[in-house]
Amino acid sequence: MDKALFDAYVKKVIDVVMRDVRLSFAVSQTLFSSHQIDIGTTHLLKTLQDDVTTESRRILDIGCGYGPIGLTLGRLLPHSELHLVDRDALALVFARHNAELNGIDGVCVYGSLGYDHVEARDFDLIVSNIPGKAGDEVIHSLLHDARNYLAPGGTVAVVVVSPLESLVMESLTQPDIEIVRHETLAAHAVFHYRFTASPEEGETPSAAVDRGVYHRESLAFVFDELTMTMQTAQGLPEFDTLSFQTTLLLKALHDLQIEDVEEAAVFHPGQGHVPIAVWKTLAPRRLHLVDRDLLSLRYAKLNLVDNGANHEQLEVHHQVALVPERGTMDLVVGVLREVEGPEAIEQALIQAASSLSSHGQLLIVGSSTPITRALKSKELSRYLRLLKRKRHKGNSVALLQSRGSASG
Repeated sequence: MDKALFDAYVKKVIDVVMRDVRLSFAVSQTLFSSHQIDIGTTHLLKTLQDDVTTESRRILDIGCGYGPIGLTLGRLLPHSELHLVDRDALALVFARHNAELNGIDGVCVYGSLGYDHVEARDFDLIVSNIPGKAGDEVIHSLLHDARNYLAPGGTVAVVVVSPLESLVMESLTQPDIEIVRHETLAAHAVFHYRFTASPEEGETPSAAVDRGVYHRESLAFVFDELTMTMQTAQGLPEFDTLSFQTTLLLKALHDLQIEDVEEAAVFHPGQGHVPIAVWKTLAPRRLHLVDRDLLSLRYAKLNLVDNGANHEQLEVHHQVALVPERGTMDLVVGVLREVEGPEAIEQALIQAASSLSSHGQLLIVGSSTPITRALKSKELSRYLRLLKRKRHKGNSVALLQSRGSASG
């Protein structure tokens, strides 16, 4: 990740002390627990000090965020092999940075939706601070799929917010699961558990996405003459209706005369509505999907293929930047997220602009404030000139074109 873009995301550095060991974590305001280490993580780490860490040599942190659980365990157990995974590419960037910041070696940091892309087996310890809004089916999968990745006698340790305690207890009340520790706290609950029966030898678990764990509803969306059949996902917005900003972007794609698009990129593709519109209206030779969120990328591609796109012409890029790291784009389309902050948005747009072909265009929608700030950026104006802008109810759509030589 480009240093300027990374620096734009850094909010501050926070310190953590445990067992007289001090660690420092760079955090971003768009990641969970950016103010300080959350109390649930603290509770989980305290229980791990007591019970299991001395025997753990291979550790998996599911949903690692910027790394507070996995990296703390890595410092306490300097000879352990650490795997930190998350669906958010920005979390992975910060986890890698924080491992280096604290001098913790032997850390594998990579993207995964739950266990779907985990690169090893036989973990002695699997840990997770399970998100409160993950959904019942996803939580059940996270709790039970661990059996396929544990070494014999291995332990799973999770923390959940109090409203999920009964759900977790019910899910773990099974003949082949032994709960070895259960603590109820003011706002959280901690569970340590083991499986008393191992999976059958040679059994390969199927991915949770392929099993439909994240599926929400199958719906048809109609916009003007465009019909999109969609399998929507739990945990992604626009599962039943289009947002106003997406509607504005679809209308702009319909109304603007955009031609000669060979290479197109859609950032923040959501459930896939905008990529489908780009595919059907502009027929690019290759379409790139770019996002921090692996879940969005998986479902956007799934819905593109279901709507007639050739999967061989689709490329998925799990990253923070808005455009593929390599390649020249004729069109870049997407919705800006104001929560990213003005500095990060400006840096991301500069990178996107510098990737455009000599005739390339950038079509963006968002709240009027970040778009106005972007259009006033002297650095961005080196690469782009404004062709059209339309404001509506506090939002804006802007079409910009490459200045050619500046982006070369």
